[in-house]
Amino acid sequence: MNKIPITVSGEKKLRKELKRLITKERPEIIESIATAREHGDLKENAEYHAARERQSFIEGRIKDIESTLSDAEVIDLANINANGKVIFGSTVSICDAETENEISYKIVGDDEANIKQNLISYTSPIAKALIGKESGDVVIVKAPAGDREFEIVDIKYLQD
Repeated sequence: MNKIPITVSGEKKLRKELKRLITKERPEIIESIATAREHGDLKENAEYHAARERQSFIEGRIKDIESTLSDAEVIDLANINANGKVIFGSTVSICDAETENEISYKIVGDDEANIKQNLISYTSPIAKALIGKESGDVVIVKAPAGDREFEIVDIKYLQD
């Protein structure tokens, strides 16, 4: 089976969420179901059905996280010599050749990606174009709206 890359902070976040689901939310939902059962007829008990639906969601999320963690390969930048190249986990500042706007992205795993936080998946078109390049290189990104040209301004290897 192929390992799925994840950053150190991404793994920590998933483990924290898993712990919360198992130690806090799972017991709470079990208690909610027990309370709802005490109210009688389950066929017409909306509280019971809502609690069971929530339980199903929590158990599904627990399974998803456990599966992700079991297939994960944690990439710790402290153990890698990138030789000045863009790699998984690095933070890259790029300048759009057309607009001259500069933006920074951190290249992360699929489960960690969040464009609002400038976290992009290593499988995204921008990350694919950047990986392996160096500061000063110009890359062409194949975007749905057409090709975009970016210059790599800076590369940082920040620890999580």
